[in-house]
Amino acid sequence: MAAVQIAAGGTFLDTFKKSFTDVPIAAENAISTTEFLEAAESLTTMFDLLGSVAFSPVKNDMLGNVKKIRERQLAAPADSDTLQNLVRNELKTKSHKASEGLVWLVRGLEFTCIALTQNVANPSHELADSFRSAYGVTLKPHHSFLVKPIFSAAMSACPYRKDFYEKLGPEEQVQAELQEYLAALEKIVEILKAFLATKEAKW
Repeated sequence: MAAVQIAAGGTFLDTFKKSFTDVPIAAENAISTTEFLEAAESLTTMFDLLGSVAFSPVKNDMLGNVKKIRERQLAAPADSDTLQNLVRNELKTKSHKASEGLVWLVRGLEFTCIALTQNVANPSHELADSFRSAYGVTLKPHHSFLVKPIFSAAMSACPYRKDFYEKLGPEEQVQAELQEYLAALEKIVEILKAFLATKEAKW
């Protein structure tokens, strides 16, 4: 994969098609489907910096779930303006492919968010430690014994902290932008987790 070109004075986050800071949240915490999916796709490009081979299962899993949600959105655009409406309306059809995709995508986003938030907050932590810790509380409880070793291998293959942040851009700028980005992502994850735990999101 070709290296992403970062403009002078910019950071890796500037290369994202959409940031979670740009995702509209309307009344009653309704989250706009299109912008959310674009932001989730953009986030997966970060896994290429973590070592594309080791992290490809993580990236492919998230992109696969984005695809399921987008297919439902394209099939019923009028019913899918927000993620909450998409889930409610899909479940009325007795299907739950996209809804299940959203559950797994939120887990993947939470995993990434917790890992990077911990890492930014603790300058002495290596990426592998932060990702391993986040995996234990997000995805691991839901993974089968066949999947766990694949993800564990990805954690072990994380680059050194210093090398990773150098690829993102100027350190102070990256830290400030990441904090803002991760705060927006965390808010969206919490809203979606709360919604997906409700009766109306169950199948």
